[in-house]
Amino acid sequence: MKKLALPIRLGIVISGCLIAFFLILSLFGLHTKPVFSLFNGFIVGFGIYEAIKFTKLELGDKFSYTIGFTTGIVSGFLATLIFTIFFLFYATEVEPAFLSSLLVVFKGNYNVGIGLVTFVVAIMGFATTVVLTLNCMQLFKKSRNIAQKA
Repeated sequence: MKKLALPIRLGIVISGCLIAFFLILSLFGLHTKPVFSLFNGFIVGFGIYEAIKFTKLELGDKFSYTIGFTTGIVSGFLATLIFTIFFLFYATEVEPAFLSSLLVVFKGNYNVGIGLVTFVVAIMGFATTVVLTLNCMQLFKKSRNIAQKA
């Protein structure tokens, strides 16, 4: 459990930042514009980077690719899960008209329910987590390159 304490804490922090960003956008009425969700990648990426960095600092020479990858996946998946639950609560209880105003952006007559939109939010978060964790691990993995004589 001690191994997962840091990724869990940072996963909660990442989800808090995602929720805060969403609520700030909603204050200005911009939460229905999908283009702003691109910034979520920066928030999640920075959180995963910090989680892996702290884990590497904590473990030192015992740090491995597997440990770093697990740290990134756990923190990102937890953040995605918490944000998805918040999104579902927001779209159903706080602002019930949110879904219809979100789907107006897509020019078409879609018969989409909140379940499908929530599922898409979760899948996008999980995919972003995997890609960003693989990306961050390129910075932290041990190099196995052979030194060349000049």
